[in-house]
Amino acid sequence: MSIVIIGTGMAGYNLAREIRKADSEVSLVLITADGGNAYPKPALSNALIQGKQPQQIISADAATMAERLNAEIHTHTRVQAIDTATGQVITDQDSIPFDKLVLATGARPIRLPFQGDAADELMSVNNLEEYTQFRQKIEQAKQIAIIGPGLIGCEFANDLLVSGRDVEVIGPDPYPISTLLPEAAGRALQKALAEAGVRWHLGKVAKQISHNDGSYRLTLSDGTTVETDVMLSAIGLKPDLTLAQSIGLETNRGIVTDRLLQTSEPGIYALGDCVEVAGLNLPFVMPLMNAARALAKTLTGTDTNLTYPAMPVSIKTPIHPIVISPPAKGAEGNWEIEQCDTGVRALFRSPQGELLGFTLTGSYVEEKSQWSKQVPPVLA
Repeated sequence: MSIVIIGTGMAGYNLAREIRKADSEVSLVLITADGGNAYPKPALSNALIQGKQPQQIISADAATMAERLNAEIHTHTRVQAIDTATGQVITDQDSIPFDKLVLATGARPIRLPFQGDAADELMSVNNLEEYTQFRQKIEQAKQIAIIGPGLIGCEFANDLLVSGRDVEVIGPDPYPISTLLPEAAGRALQKALAEAGVRWHLGKVAKQISHNDGSYRLTLSDGTTVETDVMLSAIGLKPDLTLAQSIGLETNRGIVTDRLLQTSEPGIYALGDCVEVAGLNLPFVMPLMNAARALAKTLTGTDTNLTYPAMPVSIKTPIHPIVISPPAKGAEGNWEIEQCDTGVRALFRSPQGELLGFTLTGSYVEEKSQWSKQVPPVLA
């Protein structure tokens, strides 16, 4: 039997490791359009604080991973088609047969259209290659503008600020990370980063991006302007559904799977940021790790339904740290907020008083273990 994984990001490599724990002999093939370096993608948004150059983030190159995994890894190889009838992945190099196929295609940055002669110079960071280009660009830069005040935008703002740069954050949101945090927590983060030097432009969007004597000028929706040396887009990510849709798989927000992580096509599975299981698309590390363990068992002969325990997420903003365990989407209840000068504790309780989620910021993050034990599993 041959298992083929498309993608060598954290999803693809973690799945390969779990497969090898379960079966040391099954044929294992990985395909990637890049060089196949193994690295933790979350490290991209705090490498400056850690004092790491881009190459120092890499834990192993493709050749090392191939040896460790007893696997065949096709680097710089683009998948052109998948023939489900014959079980072949057709690439720009050759055709690779499979018995079971896993799409670990990840997510890609959301790109919005902007006016102006410098709109195409807005950078995004979603992989090591893009991060390397970003680091080169900011080497001599003093002013950085970030479009997007969400989780990734705030992590980069913290990282860049601590590195000594001036940071401006722009976005339509009423407060930072508004899609995940209750307002009190978002405001606490906003205040802490502002006191450290971040300049916020919230409730506004960038309308035009223009060159400005060796730098850039961003014109915002209220007519104000921001001048900057480097621009970073952190608007968000969307699952990469290109391959899935090309072969007619069911997709929604992500590639729709059952609890075995099998897609609408038998023998084809999905994992990581691209997957949607039980209506959940969770682009975080812990869901990926749990899913990789379950899928490896299924692929090696023991059907294993995916379950998610409570999985608090730590947001990498050391100036004002945050831990969140969001309530299920649409859950009935209310936030109970306790706030002091050093942080916010927000507990989301059902009408019956059951704890369904929490947000801890600042000094309250020390309570993570206490509250994590009380919230229900994300997917039982």
